[in-house]
Amino acid sequence: MTRKDSVDQKIPVEKNKSYEVEIEDLTYEGLGVAKVDHYSLFIANALPSEKCQVKVLKTLKRYGFAKVEKRYNDAPCRVPLRDEDGLRTGTMPLQHLAYPAQLTFKRQQVINALHKFGLDQGREVLETIGMENPWAYRNKAQVPIAGDEGALYTGFYRQRSHVILPIQNYHIQSQEIDDCLQKVMDVLNHYPISSYKETNHQGLLRYVVVRQGYYTGQLMIILVVNGTQLPQEKKIVEDLTAAVPQVKSIILNQNEKKTNVILGDKQRVFYGQDVYEDQMLGLTFSISSRSFFQVNTPQAERLYQEALKRAELTGKETVIDAYCGIGTISLALARQAKAVYGVEIVEDAIRMAKENAERNGLTHTHFEAGDAGQVMKQWVSQGVQADVLVVDPPRKGLSDEFKEQVLEVGPQKIIYVSCNPATLARDCAKFVEAGYEMGDVQPVDLFPQTSHVETVVLMSKAD
Repeated sequence: MTRKDSVDQKIPVEKNKSYEVEIEDLTYEGLGVAKVDHYSLFIANALPSEKCQVKVLKTLKRYGFAKVEKRYNDAPCRVPLRDEDGLRTGTMPLQHLAYPAQLTFKRQQVINALHKFGLDQGREVLETIGMENPWAYRNKAQVPIAGDEGALYTGFYRQRSHVILPIQNYHIQSQEIDDCLQKVMDVLNHYPISSYKETNHQGLLRYVVVRQGYYTGQLMIILVVNGTQLPQEKKIVEDLTAAVPQVKSIILNQNEKKTNVILGDKQRVFYGQDVYEDQMLGLTFSISSRSFFQVNTPQAERLYQEALKRAELTGKETVIDAYCGIGTISLALARQAKAVYGVEIVEDAIRMAKENAERNGLTHTHFEAGDAGQVMKQWVSQGVQADVLVVDPPRKGLSDEFKEQVLEVGPQKIIYVSCNPATLARDCAKFVEAGYEMGDVQPVDLFPQTSHVETVVLMSKAD
């Protein structure tokens, strides 16, 4: 090792010591960035232009983490915290940033991601579409349970720990869901039910999940247990339906594995059916306990409207919707297309997509379970003309194999709906390299007070 290498590896800060710094930037997760002798410190609840005294919490080779001990000035874009627990748990990491500045921050994240692949030149990243009221928007809650028998409480995990902080008002969930959670806990605390402990894999109640129809108001309650049953199940159901009149479905989900995955593989329906209803763009959907449905209904409608606008359907096109889920985008497309083909790996979602198409009278749809790329190629080999392809993949984006399959099929238009700017940019770069032209990029904020941003972009086959 050379002397230079030794100097390069020396960390200029020490754990538990304090330093005065100025915040220079924000990470993509919304943490403030400060430098000490070119060494980066990432700091929660800190904004650019703020001068702070910070205490170092953890050091790694290239960067470290610190917390604010004293702030000497406030950035112009700072607003008061709604709830400090939202920072501790990571549920609202941007709540101290004024909402217009959040929208600017999210647009910049998209620009930064595109820049890494040279895609920011010659095309516009539009202003982020935000919400009029960026609070109480989530239609789904998944909260861990802690406390002793008879004194159980809802909460959320402190970041990078197994400690559950007690929380009743989550601020970003609908008020009806927060109220429902408390009524559920009031009922369960009348019965001998213990909370699950990760440390020894003991205890019964792990999570309570509540899902709500934004337009219908219908509620689904899922009790996740480390076991197969609850004590006095029939009486608990009677008490829950009396306490929560809007409930349409109560489910006991069994998760006996040592895992941080919330839902287990087995479940029983206590009350109603494994389904509730909601609407999206004027269409009615049946949604099961395991179905994916966007957690911010009004903003999801804005997102899908942007996708429809870019598709410019005339009624003559055949559309393939990869990752179709229960058919939310597929059925919206079907109202303007000649035919829509949807594919999804989850068989239960395909079953529900077919049911949703039938109930909305959209018979010119075809849904099939399987690998998106393989099924798409199969359809094309059978004579299906893919004019438009819509993709809405998970955060990891599109696989290399799927992108190659898309290029073999060669649709005239690709509408890419993304929940991760980094994988969006990576995938779009592949299509641009293959000759597709990339249009303007539209960020949409589905998760206010967090760093997440959705994006939609049109890729057109070059003449």
